[in-house]
Amino acid sequence: MEKTLNITWLLLLFLTITSLIFSNPELQQTASILMGLAILKIIGVAFYFMELRRAHLFWKLLLIFFLLLLCAVLLLL
Repeated sequence: MEKTLNITWLLLLFLTITSLIFSNPELQQTASILMGLAILKIIGVAFYFMELRRAHLFWKLLLIFFLLLLCAVLLLL
């Protein structure tokens, strides 16, 4: 269990550093890349640190649907 949490924590740290690298405003797809990385980080935190992986399938799908909807709305603005 502790090994999985450590791997997840290191992956979240890697995604955060990757977000920093891609935060260059000169890139054309900066917002899309950062939103995608943010969704991955939210899923990592929710599933592994908030124990959502043991929750009912409804809650997992609801979280993923909400994140995709939020991402789509924010990218349209």
